Amino acid sequence: MCGIAGLANCGDSEVLGRMTHVQAHRGPDDSGLWERRFPDGSYVGLGSRRLAILDLSADGHMPMCNEDGTIWITYNGEIYNFAELRCELQGKGHHFASNTDTEVVIHLYEQEGEDCVHRLNGMFAFAICDLRSGRPELFLARDHFGVKPFYYAHQARKLAFASEVKALLHVPEIEVEIDLESLHQYLTFLWVPEPKTMFRGIHKLPAGHCATFRDGEMKIRQYWDLSFPRSDMRYPRSEADLADEVRERFQRSVEAQMVSDVPIGAFLSAGLDSSSIVAMMCQATKQPVRTYTITFPRKYRVGETTLDDPSVPARLARQLGCENQQIVVEPDVAELLPRLTWHMDEPIADPAIITAYLVCREARKQATVLLSGVGGDELFAGYRKHAAHRWARAYQRMPRVLRTGIESGLASLPSLRGTAMKGSVRLAKKMARSASLEPEDRFIRNCTYLDAGQKRSLYTVEVQDQLRAFDPAVRHHSSFDSVHEADFLNQMLYLDTKIFMTSLNLNYNDKMSMASSVEVRVPFLDRELAEFAAWNIPPHLKLKGFFQPTTKHIFRNAMQGVLPAQVLRQPKAGFSAPVDYWLAHDLKEMVDDLLSDTNIRKRGLFRPEAVRRFVDEHRSGAEDWSMQVWQFLALENWMRIFLDAGAQQRTEEFSATRLAATA
Repeated sequence: MCGIAGLANCGDSEVLGRMTHVQAHRGPDDSGLWERRFPDGSYVGLGSRRLAILDLSADGHMPMCNEDGTIWITYNGEIYNFAELRCELQGKGHHFASNTDTEVVIHLYEQEGEDCVHRLNGMFAFAICDLRSGRPELFLARDHFGVKPFYYAHQARKLAFASEVKALLHVPEIEVEIDLESLHQYLTFLWVPEPKTMFRGIHKLPAGHCATFRDGEMKIRQYWDLSFPRSDMRYPRSEADLADEVRERFQRSVEAQMVSDVPIGAFLSAGLDSSSIVAMMCQATKQPVRTYTITFPRKYRVGETTLDDPSVPARLARQLGCENQQIVVEPDVAELLPRLTWHMDEPIADPAIITAYLVCREARKQATVLLSGVGGDELFAGYRKHAAHRWARAYQRMPRVLRTGIESGLASLPSLRGTAMKGSVRLAKKMARSASLEPEDRFIRNCTYLDAGQKRSLYTVEVQDQLRAFDPAVRHHSSFDSVHEADFLNQMLYLDTKIFMTSLNLNYNDKMSMASSVEVRVPFLDRELAEFAAWNIPPHLKLKGFFQPTTKHIFRNAMQGVLPAQVLRQPKAGFSAPVDYWLAHDLKEMVDDLLSDTNIRKRGLFRPEAVRRFVDEHRSGAEDWSMQVWQFLALENWMRIFLDAGAQQRTEEFSATRLAATA
């Protein structure tokens, strides 16, 4: 696992060195630079920071080249089928100087060119400079699901790219500006869907895409997409047969992702996904598997509905015969939030970034690689919004006057914060706002936190004028168009996989793990497993039942006999954090400072009275605006770090202090 950086036709070795250095947390074990200037004046430079996972020797130094130095690579990721590919390539005459997967990618590209991406099973983001024609050509690629990040800026025949945005901000030609369309999306979804970022002119190479940069021109193409059958397709295989194959494929994926030359462990929440991974790890090794569970003191959990009982994973760990470290945290969140915002690069208004960082930070004391359950909900239908679609169909059969009364009654309910009913009330209010809409609009509405009217009330007149013609859900609508012939449940899974998972879950998992120099692997996102689930499992076996549907039914069936019944019956619980408590205590002063009328007015984006209304209604208990207030707080922290102080100054501040000492 590593951090990559690169320049073409801009910058120099000094710039490249700064870009690489600012990503030192992604690769504390080694660093390297390679550059070349050409007779026509063009320039290419590659930088790398290495976190050694396979072949810990100096042979794994990057940037790395082939035997004659005509192909150079900077690489971030893990290729789980690298051993098989290596044997195949050796049979075709290729010679290897290391035992790394990086060198396998070089020789595979040398053998098959750009089609090499079709052979790779793993997570990756890399850049290859091909000098064989006498003129430099860059080949850039990102893995199928977007597990690893790839940011770039391309303008006026110049290109800069890196694993993190903060590296690009060291390129003199790149100016730091907020992108208003991305701001509109952020306020809608809590994050910005790729390929856009909150920085004007900086984009993400989309998941499943590759690109070529030649003679100043960049051409991007999609090399893979997750597809689904038509809604009228017949599924001939029995449920028992499908469950058996799901279990076998999942087991192979877990075993493949356990390959490592450094200590390995796993997250364990005792939810279905993490428990399944740990159970398969235990079957694959005779050594006790290290597992890590994060929990907060009881005072933080009042009124929260997330699964946070540490006795549950502890009991499961004993049953499976693995180690379990309970990580009880009471962080200085006011100190931590700005630093994690710096690591995230973009404002992400999901407080799970804090819990993700804390568990990785503590696990790093014993393990360098962790396996995560990200992807299970997207493959097998594990979210409440999937079940909400079925409830809405029944709801729409009610008389209109009755629905109007229900929606009015729910809207008038207080938030009931501090009670066990808070989560249920929030869910009911969200469903009431969307249940009467058409399926596509309903799904998008269930993914949003501020509706169009609320955003209009927030924006200044000038911002409203600039955003009037922009639809923040444009990416969602185009994705629906791509799978419009599929069953609607599969359409939802496609959007979750392509947009929600990549832009949010995988994004913060990468950034927060790399902040602690930890590699996180995701066995559910094995490409062949995902394709099998998409094309062979009928929707009614993913989400089974109607009024109280069972989420991930086929996967629960597959884990029969592998996991205890109590885990198989465990309801879905989010990987969350005590936002309410933090806003009322640890962050109260920060909220009043950063979201003061003076600060809001200075930005020129929002009406101060509109922001204050959200804060006041939340504090009074009239509404549960915890996520919306967190959203404003995360945004203001981001603007202070990246827009006000300047990226280089903040880099020096945050890089100078070890993050491990801040919580």
